[in-house]
Amino acid sequence: VLTLPPPTVLPGLQAMAAGAVLLLGFGAWPFLRLAGVPPLRVLRRDLGSGGAISWLAVLVALVAFVALLSWFAADRRLVMIAFGGFVGGALVFVAVGAGLIAAIAPLRRVLTRAGAGAPIRFALASWSRRAGASTAQLVALSIGLMALMLLTITRTDLIDSWRRASPADAPDRFVINIQPDQRDAVAAMIAAAGVTRVELYPMIRGRLVSINGREVSGERFDDARAQRMVEREFNLSYNTQLPGHNQVVAGRWFTDGNEVSVEQGIATTLGLSLGDSVGFDVAGETVTAKVTSLRKLDWDSMKVNFFMILSPAALQGKPQTLVTSYHQPTGAPALDGPLVQRFPNLTVFDTGNIVRQVQRMLDQVVLGVQMLFVLTLIAGLVVLYTAMAASHDERLRESGLMRALGASRQQLSRAQFWELGLSGGLAGLLAAIGALVIGWVLAAQVFGFEFSPRWLTLPLGTLAGALLAVVAGRASLRGVLDAPPMSSLRNAA
Repeated sequence: VLTLPPPTVLPGLQAMAAGAVLLLGFGAWPFLRLAGVPPLRVLRRDLGSGGAISWLAVLVALVAFVALLSWFAADRRLVMIAFGGFVGGALVFVAVGAGLIAAIAPLRRVLTRAGAGAPIRFALASWSRRAGASTAQLVALSIGLMALMLLTITRTDLIDSWRRASPADAPDRFVINIQPDQRDAVAAMIAAAGVTRVELYPMIRGRLVSINGREVSGERFDDARAQRMVEREFNLSYNTQLPGHNQVVAGRWFTDGNEVSVEQGIATTLGLSLGDSVGFDVAGETVTAKVTSLRKLDWDSMKVNFFMILSPAALQGKPQTLVTSYHQPTGAPALDGPLVQRFPNLTVFDTGNIVRQVQRMLDQVVLGVQMLFVLTLIAGLVVLYTAMAASHDERLRESGLMRALGASRQQLSRAQFWELGLSGGLAGLLAAIGALVIGWVLAAQVFGFEFSPRWLTLPLGTLAGALLAVVAGRASLRGVLDAPPMSSLRNAA
């Protein structure tokens, strides 16, 4: 049983700091607007609001957003993808909203000729009269819903895609320190336990000492990973055939002479290209090889992989051990113990336990995300309620005028329903598309596995957006339709 360290005040201080950044960053907008409101605007509602420094408020909010992302993500690439996704989504949402507003006038004419009912025409007219406010509300609701749906995608699609990345029969045991004279006996023992294909690979320890004839040291590289690579030994191997779970993406496989195939990511880290010459110190001898190919490794296969594979001519005969991996057959007696008992020099790593621990951790993360989902949903409803309340007076005046001109309360109620439902549904659809795109980019560029989107997110997002908009909007504007027309017009004067 592990004893957890005692709790500290650091999480509380971090939460207070994050709250302060949110308050100052995103609360600057209303304060700046209040600072620009002329005194007569308080007494006369027909006057427009003052010239608030809107762009400065947006800039402050963006800075706060990036600061919090950088703090909690601690990954520049992840921050750039998330920030770019939200900013790009906002620009797309603005373009869609502006285009929709511009298309309302001809759409109303078409609906009128088609004999559409008054409620839907009233709803479109309300959108058209408040073009700027309607676009702003659409963008705000879309971004909020996109953040909400991104939590859902992280909770389901990304985690499920990660779990599906490795096949069910992926190796869950690694065996190292196999001596060359033990090759046949170890392979036979593993095969007798029910493992269908046993692959043993030679492994030689070697330190990278030169690139293109120049001595290599950690100070030569700016990248921290590259520094660590050259300051420790590599696990090298040799093979006449390309391993089945590897793919040559540049160059060619071995022909003859001293050649080396390099994993493409390590080649980028160390600045290696095709044709370069690399030197390794192997047991006090320098082995030089020419880079003839770059490989892409299937890490999800959980099989044995090497960053550097050399031709047999370069390493054959050097001091070496063997390494293999296998999947413990289901229902069969565990092979770990008998292997070590017969060959005490072997070391067996049970990666299955590690994977199961990671999965248990993911389950706990999922639970935390679900709680965050509920809190985000409540916050979204509050924001939507407030946004609708901001137009309460204007809608009250419009409702009184329409009632005075003969519109019934039922017609106005249906118009309000159509307006809220259409704007919420459109925002939900845009948010679902944006969340799927960001999820795909995260899966491909950050997590490195194939993303399998759930296209059901699109209709569900549309329905959820419409439902949230109607519920929050109706609650915020519930007094608009009940106010007597004469009273509404007098208060608006």
